[in-house]
Amino acid sequence: MNVKVRSMLLCLCLPLAAMRFGAEAAPAPDRMERLTQLREASKRERTVALPAGAEAVRNVAYGADPAQRFDVYLPKGVRRAPVLFFVHGGGWANGDKTNPGIENKIDFWLAKGYAVISANYRMLPEAAPLLQARDVAQAVATAQRRADEWSLDRARFVLAGHSAGAHLVALLGADPKRLADAGAQRPLGVVSLDSGALDVPALMGMPRLPKLYRNAFGADENYWAAASPQQQLGRAALPMLIVCSSERRFPSSPCDEGRKLARKAAQLGVRMEVLPEPMSHAEINRELGLPSAYTEAVAKFVDSLVR
Repeated sequence: MNVKVRSMLLCLCLPLAAMRFGAEAAPAPDRMERLTQLREASKRERTVALPAGAEAVRNVAYGADPAQRFDVYLPKGVRRAPVLFFVHGGGWANGDKTNPGIENKIDFWLAKGYAVISANYRMLPEAAPLLQARDVAQAVATAQRRADEWSLDRARFVLAGHSAGAHLVALLGADPKRLADAGAQRPLGVVSLDSGALDVPALMGMPRLPKLYRNAFGADENYWAAASPQQQLGRAALPMLIVCSSERRFPSSPCDEGRKLARKAAQLGVRMEVLPEPMSHAEINRELGLPSAYTEAVAKFVDSLVR
């Protein structure tokens, strides 16, 4: 969805989103108004360029809401392709499955024989993070259920996400029961690209906190714990690679958060690796797939799961 339209929606309804949330969702704006705005925004969605011979299946529905859509990018001539399932960022309130940087991932992973799926999900103020995680789980389940249509291997899915999307996939990886409850088969692992919300209660206790986190997680401490990968991590968690910007320190260090999560994972016997990178938050997303030691390190982790 167009960032400008998302921002307009957020400004219209932000006071509602700042209320204390219930178990799953923030209050919704007028539905007919929102549907009209979403349809207008979808007309301005970026067209993602494809490598030669690749195919795209765009705007596959996994729910009734117009935001519940994903795109499938298919390599030429590959049967039962493994899947990199990507979830975009945007502060839980903005962003789109065609965000800049997706082309680099498509070019790189399709050349390796993977398919790439890029998913949208409902945003604040209509949907708070727990409901967004449920959307992602539902999208994974739908893609796996329809895998034969696109010659995908439903048993070889790896979840990846950036920023808010990194939080959502890390949360699903920490507690895969959320995926199972949506009907999804267990993915092989998770790549979390520079999440700033791996320990939500600790984050929300920071003295100086950007408003986007208050908008996302509200004021309910029980909700913070339920939406926090650190608190939800269990022995059944998926293997994870936590990529973090070593340059980012505000409101907390994502690398420090990643190492803390990895220490808990080690105690539980869960595979987890932390990959600090001297890049900005945006660069960690945009440059994944370009030729670099960074891309190769992520690919090595993903390949180790798939093979």
